[in-house]
Amino acid sequence: MNPAISLILLLTVLQVASGQKVTSLTACLVDQSLRLDCRHENTTSLPIQYEFSLTRDSKKHVLFGTVGVPEHTYRSRTNFTSKYNIKVLYLSGFTTKDEGMYTCELHVSSQTFSNKKVSVIRDKLVKCGGISLLAQDTSWLLLSLLSLPFLFAMDFISF
Repeated sequence: MNPAISLILLLTVLQVASGQKVTSLTACLVDQSLRLDCRHENTTSLPIQYEFSLTRDSKKHVLFGTVGVPEHTYRSRTNFTSKYNIKVLYLSGFTTKDEGMYTCELHVSSQTFSNKKVSVIRDKLVKCGGISLLAQDTSWLLLSLLSLPFLFAMDFISF
């Protein structure tokens, strides 16, 4: 094979691999539904293949995705949305039977490049909400800087 073609192929694979890193996987409750937020880097123009799964009793159950085939028992209970760098899966009717280790995987050509896992126990889940999501997704330094005008207006701090 031509060395130039080999180099271009290698650089393409490296770009795809670096552009598909899962940065976080969080879980929370919305009414009676489990919400899984899979955030990832997106520095590639190629389509991102993904898979959400649940491991319970040492058995993997595919919930949703473009890689594996979702199990029949989960198909009618899942709702999925995707934006530029986040994939969100809702699992309706969440009960203690659905507890376990949830995984979000990103793939390229059937190879797993990145994944994150989160252990989900119903009694320990927080409710999804604007303030808690803001606190989870925003650094404390940025939150502090954004709150400075409010603190000045309320005379909590002054120069």
